[in-house]
Amino acid sequence: MNIAVIFAGGSGVRMGAGMPKQFLEINGKPIIIHTLDNFQNSPMIDKIYIACKKEYIGQLQKMTERFGITKVCGITEGGSHGQDSIYRGLRLALSENPRESIVLLHDGVRPFVSEEVIEKNIASVKAYGNAVTCTSFIETPIISKHGDIVEQMPLKKETFTAQAPQSFYLGEIVDAHEEMRKINPEYTDIADSCNLYMNLGKKMYIVEGNRGNIKVTTPEDFYILRALLQYRENEQILGLR
Repeated sequence: MNIAVIFAGGSGVRMGAGMPKQFLEINGKPIIIHTLDNFQNSPMIDKIYIACKKEYIGQLQKMTERFGITKVCGITEGGSHGQDSIYRGLRLALSENPRESIVLLHDGVRPFVSEEVIEKNIASVKAYGNAVTCTSFIETPIISKHGDIVEQMPLKKETFTAQAPQSFYLGEIVDAHEEMRKINPEYTDIADSCNLYMNLGKKMYIVEGNRGNIKVTTPEDFYILRALLQYRENEQILGLR
């Protein structure tokens, strides 16, 4: 069983929008539906679960019905922050599926995940137990604790940008969350599931992603996404893909 758990709990504050960014429309579809389409259309994915802000659950249910996202098996109320929401989505998935299921954790506002990346994540979990989608760092990385003095400059070839999906065996990632919640219930300084796993002394394994798999966080990201979607549609119209 291969499951996608989608986090759709963002508030859109950095977007300056009047609604959560995942519900902003591009080309007639909300961003969350563009994201869900990838998992709906993937032959590798059997089920989808979503964690969403409570007041938008009804709206999201109607959207999934309207756009034919039939793999959605449950939508749960999100938590007080990102990792808590992911935990709630994972708990819902575990209540209905075997522990040995493979789960892909993905951002609801990252709508350009490819079938190739989905397949690589599943293959990595089968081979190594987990996967974190990454791209190589193309700018010059700098480390500065306070943002004023350059303290370190890691080698570019040793630096990567973590994306999503991040994938695990369902039972193991739920166990990891529960262990973390005992020692760090607010998930302080835990940015994502890879970070959580590493903080528990576990190894994470990299799979190569694609740079177009952007996360929509700022207004600039929104316009980049719109341009990418238009480019993809033009390719389809011209028969280039």
